[in-house]
Amino acid sequence: MATQAAPAEHPLPVSYADVQAAAMRIAGQIVRTPTLHSKTLSSLTGARVYMKFENLQFTAAYKERGALNTLLQLDDAARAGGVIAASAGNHAQGLAYHGNRLGIPVTIVMPRLTPTVKVMQTEGHGATVILHGETFDAAYEHARELEAARNLTFVHPFDDPRIIAGQGTVALEMLEDAPDIDTLIVPIGGGGLISGMATVARAQSREIRIVGVQAELYPSMYNRIRGTDMACGGDTLAEGIAVKQPGGLTAEVVQALVDDIVLVGERRLEEAVSLLLQIEKTVAEGAGAAGLAALLAFKDRFRGRTVGLVICGGNIDTRLLANVLLRDLARSGRLARLRIRLQDRPGALFQVARIFDQTSVNILELSHQRIFTNLPAKGLSLDVECETRDKAHLDRLLTALRADNYEVSLVELA
Repeated sequence: MATQAAPAEHPLPVSYADVQAAAMRIAGQIVRTPTLHSKTLSSLTGARVYMKFENLQFTAAYKERGALNTLLQLDDAARAGGVIAASAGNHAQGLAYHGNRLGIPVTIVMPRLTPTVKVMQTEGHGATVILHGETFDAAYEHARELEAARNLTFVHPFDDPRIIAGQGTVALEMLEDAPDIDTLIVPIGGGGLISGMATVARAQSREIRIVGVQAELYPSMYNRIRGTDMACGGDTLAEGIAVKQPGGLTAEVVQALVDDIVLVGERRLEEAVSLLLQIEKTVAEGAGAAGLAALLAFKDRFRGRTVGLVICGGNIDTRLLANVLLRDLARSGRLARLRIRLQDRPGALFQVARIFDQTSVNILELSHQRIFTNLPAKGLSLDVECETRDKAHLDRLLTALRADNYEVSLVELA
């Protein structure tokens, strides 16, 4: 199931020279983030894994590169008039930050339901935020209306050659720091990042395989390239690449230069976010962890290769991050919720707690249910949230409970 890179029938919208010019243009104004080898992830996946930490940019995402490259090419009139964009994420913050730094007025249109923290962060970078509509599409349409009405310059989040060229500077730095990379795994939302990186990779004197990654819930570029019609929608952890309509320019580049696109599920995205925090001690948002999620999901495809991953963003809500980490602990057996059937009589809780003590399992939370249950009136359901060392330790607890004739089941995660 490979999407073979096809030769372009006419010149692509961005060239290697464009990316090189962007690199010179933005040099010293963005963070030259490190590209580091991960021994642990390499051992875990069977590939030699390098990661570029774009979550260490000032606004915690690579989007600054394209935004800055675009702003620096505006003429004096456009700079004075100001720019506008529709975004509820990293593009908004990157544009706001560099616009403010360069003295260019920035207006961002966001959907009304955008989390307050994102609104505050964007305003904190000096942008004027307008909340409009319930969806991104509605915010986008309003931004285009304001563009005309107020004589502003619209800065697209991905479908613009200047944006694509700026994002391509990620690959220039990666391949300079880790010249042995023979495979790039790149998240795809609208396609700006992979278009820029593929432009650089194809200009090298050696073959570099380019694989795009999308969330299973938002296979928009996958549909566009493969001619499929899978639904796009739902709550994905990777909201940064939850794009229903990819760019026209970016689709042209992806069709010509990208070898394959793979889809990853929510469980793999959660696992990747958790592993990056545990192993690399770095915070990644869902989209930022998508490359690792693909590597974990398709180990056989990448085994033995030297793989470059981009941790493209680290803007994740702290409560959501906590949920992801706790769910990962549950899946690994280190946290568990057990449902135990007891008789409603004195000492019943003590007797079951004794088994937890004997197996050295820590009880975190207890919940009795006497009323809303299908058990007899003298029975009760006890939910026990507990902490174990690993899955083997949890299995020993379950064995001990069942040996004492308790009816017990594990409350599983989706």
